[in-house]
Formats: sequence, C-alpha cells, structure tokens
Amino acid sequence: MISKIERTIAFRYLKPKRKEGFLKVISIFSFTGIALGVAILIIVMSVMSGFRTELINKILGFNPHIIIKSYEKKIDLKKLDDLKEVKEQILRISSTFSGQGILINKKNTIGILVRSYIEDNINKIDLINKGIIDGSLNSFKKNNIVIGKELAISTNLVVGDEITLMSTLNIQTPFGNLPLQNKFIISSVFSTGLAEFDQNIVFVPFENAQSLFELEETDIDLEIFLKKPDNVQDIKYELEKIFNEHYVYSWEDLNKSFFAALKVERNVMFIILTLIIIVAAFNIISGLTILVKNKTKEIAILRTVGVSRKSIAKIFFLTGFTIGFLATITGVLIGVLFSYYVEEIRILITSIFNIRLFPEEIYFLSQIPSEINLGYIFIISIFSLLITFFATLLPSLNAAKLDPIKALKYE
Repeated sequence: MISKIERTIAFRYLKPKRKEGFLKVISIFSFTGIALGVAILIIVMSVMSGFRTELINKILGFNPHIIIKSYEKKIDLKKLDDLKEVKEQILRISSTFSGQGILINKKNTIGILVRSYIEDNINKIDLINKGIIDGSLNSFKKNNIVIGKELAISTNLVVGDEITLMSTLNIQTPFGNLPLQNKFIISSVFSTGLAEFDQNIVFVPFENAQSLFELEETDIDLEIFLKKPDNVQDIKYELEKIFNEHYVYSWEDLNKSFFAALKVERNVMFIILTLIIIVAAFNIISGLTILVKNKTKEIAILRTVGVSRKSIAKIFFLTGFTIGFLATITGVLIGVLFSYYVEEIRILITSIFNIRLFPEEIYFLSQIPSEINLGYIFIISIFSLLITFFATLLPSLNAAKLDPIKALKYE
C-alpha cells in the first residue's frame, strides 16, 4: 500500500521547479513517446486486423469455401448423399465452370476469367447480389453478361453496351483455325469492393459458356459454401474421403501463403513499434535518475526524520509509473479514436493535400478497414505498463539505497 505522504511527495515531484526545466522536458518527452507508441500500435493492429477480416469476408463472399475439381472423371453428385455427418454444415452446393477468355470491344482487348453456374444462380452470391451498382440480375439471361466495376471503368463500358467474348478454344474453318467467340450485352455491373475481382471476373449464362468453351461433363466443378467457413478443414477432410478420385481444396489452401504473410507482417510490426515505447521508457529512467540526483538533500532529510528506504523507493516509483500510466491511457484513447475514424481521416487528408493514401489497385480495397480488437488493446496496455514498471524500478531502488549521512555531508 502507498501512504498519503508518499503520494503527496510523489505528485509534488511530478511538477518540477523552474530551475529544473530540463527535467520537465524529459518528462514531457517520456509521456509523449509512450502515448504515441501505444496509439500507433493500436492503430496499426486495428487496421491490419480490419484488413485481414475485410479480405476474408470479400474472398468468402465471392469464392466458394471448398472446390471439387473433376479433371478426367465426371463428378458423381450421388456421392453427396454420403455427407451425412457434415451435411447440416453445408449452406449450398453449385455446379460451376471457370475458364479464361478475352473480352473485346471497339477500343479495348483484355483477358478475363469467365465464370458460369449450371443453375444460373448468380443471385445467390451475396457479394454480387448486394453489389449491383447498375442494371439488374433479373435480366441475366442468354447472351447477357455481368461485369465488375473496375473492368467497366477500364474499358469504358456501361449497361446495354455490346461486347465480344472470345474463348481459348479454336474452330476449324476454310480460312484456318479461328477462336470461338460470341457477342454479349452487358446486363449489369457489380462492385465487390475488391479491385482484383471487379477487374478480372465476368459471369455468363451456362448455355453460352457451354457453346463458347464446348464444355464436357469433366469440365464441371463442384463449389461448396459452408455455414461456418472456419470449419472448412474438417469438412474438406470428409469430402476428400468421399471424392477420392478428384482434387479437393479449400479457400484456406488457395490463400494460405497470403494470410501467413499478413500474420508475419502483423507480428513484425508489433515488435518494431514496441521499440517506440521502450525508447520512451529510457527517458523515464533518465528523468528519474536526474530527479534522484537533484533531490539528494531532500531524500537524506526524509531518511533522517524516519522515512524508510521502502517508502523512498515507493515515492520515486510512483513518480515514474504515473507518467507511464497516464501516457498509456492517453495513447489508448488516441489510438481507439483514430482507429474508429480512420477512413474519415483518410478522406480529410486526401481532400486537403490532394494525395491518394490508399490506392485500390495496390491494396485491393476501396477504403481503409479498421477493426478495434479489445484483446490487442489489453495486451498493448499491459505491455506498456510492464515496460514502465521495469523502467522505474532501477532508479527507485537506487534512490532507496542513498546513505543520508554521506548525502548531507556533501551538501
């Protein structure tokens, strides 16, 4: 327990006298350094967590959670009846086709990925259904095509325009081999918020895909969407046992290296930014050491009137720890507020300085995501307080070891 007199003296030392101006500067630097370190750590962790969550939501909202590729043998849909243990965890199953093609209009030619569903149930993809910004999925029928926002912008296309879609297959004619192609009308434009999808993927009705790519039964894949995508590996294992003649892979397999890199980057950033707090803590050590030197006479007098070594240590410990504690609280408040309004701040800075802080083509997302994680805030706060604790401990113990007789002798 800390007594009233210990608190009174400690808080008095927090307000240096005029002649101790240098000490005041060190205290301000200590406070600012720790507060900024904590705030930056919270902001970085929040943005990186939000970035990861947003990417996962986009990927899972657009791509299937598990894919079964047919290769040389047709997928037997009757085997799905064997999924008794995991059937309740499956949201829906779709037979699909994906192939590479070339989109051609009057001025542009661009390579794209063509996707098609046998049941033409494109409206069941929530990210597409909710992301239609022009046109309607109700008009998605034969010889119609759905394209992404970025593709529409880069090729200067709008709903109602006619384009030519060319496949990678050839047809023999008297004039030689010519690629298969078909004309389509753009029926709608979607925006997922993920630039990579919006730029590279188009949807066509299955009957068009069948004729354009001369599809066979072995070209049809099976896409499985789950109610809880986090359980994907357990269900994938069951599917591998049933569809052992086909290749089964999940969204985690496709993006394993990417999310592993994000995790490593997040951990490295945590370590690097923690150094800011450690450097600021050294200022506390310097400040307390100077304070002990300046207060040598007062310490000796306190020891002479009966104040124990333990109380002296508590006084100086409380002085330094108060700076670190208040700085940590301030840093948490700044970090949380900045993380909460990070997109608004980005827009403000962009409008004032006319610069792009978050280009879509680089970061894949149209806005800065942020996810305030209470667990991270707690860990960062505890870590900051621990650094402050150890930074104040040594000078405080040195103050307690001061011999009052020697101190008064040289005063």
